Amino acid sequence: MRIAVAQILSGTDPAANLATVAEYTRRAADAGARLVVFPEATMCRFRVPLAPVAEPIDGRWADGVRTIAAETGLTVFAGMFAPASDGRVTNTLLATGGGVEAHYDKIHLYDAFGYTESDTVDAGREPVVVTVDGVGVGVTLCYDVRFPYLFTELADRGADVITVSASWAAGPGKLEQWTLLNRARALDSGCFIAAAGQAYPGDELAAQAPTGVGGSLVASPLGEMLTQAGAEPDLLICDLDVAAVPAIRDRVGVLRNRVTLDTDSQFSRAQSRG
Repeated sequence: MRIAVAQILSGTDPAANLATVAEYTRRAADAGARLVVFPEATMCRFRVPLAPVAEPIDGRWADGVRTIAAETGLTVFAGMFAPASDGRVTNTLLATGGGVEAHYDKIHLYDAFGYTESDTVDAGREPVVVTVDGVGVGVTLCYDVRFPYLFTELADRGADVITVSASWAAGPGKLEQWTLLNRARALDSGCFIAAAGQAYPGDELAAQAPTGVGGSLVASPLGEMLTQAGAEPDLLICDLDVAAVPAIRDRVGVLRNRVTLDTDSQFSRAQSRG
């Protein structure tokens, strides 16, 4: 399975960002990819009010992504914001094209490192796995990568590849944490990890909001780095040997050797906390 990971630098104009999605998706198609993964907040970067930007999942911006996917024949994963019922928004990953039509609302909100995402964003509740060219692909957003049980849950639900779309906050050690966490989640789940982050926007903007550090990557189920971007916008192309996943999982054994510690799953407890 050939995939593309698009490391872009979103601005505050959704139309301009949609044009960037079109450009990178066409480049991915020209390279023979079947799936292209964009970052969280592809629709609009953080550090602006999100409610006025948010559109329904069947709105104009999402339909624009659908048109791009249809024209190129690719499955496109792109981060957007949709209105929530309480005046907040959902931080949403749209998956569309190639027979796929789904969306995922971010479960773990970024109430950490001095930010409180839950003030403006309503949490999702349900993990999502889609099928692209016969391959199970789980989807996650940014802060989700710090929670291993979500990744093993996606593997249990049939994922062999898991995407991480992020707008990762800059700061001391944050790029190293991003790289380490994605490689660890690959080992936890026995999945390929395709992690698309926003490019680094420069020191001034990076100090104001979680806008990106670069470092997008693809990791193997053994935690090996298959490719990684620098700080600037980039398009990574990577071939995944998905057929090797069952043998790797059997050899490493972590999914098979898990122990249930109590009758309530960790995932259920996290859901109850919202």
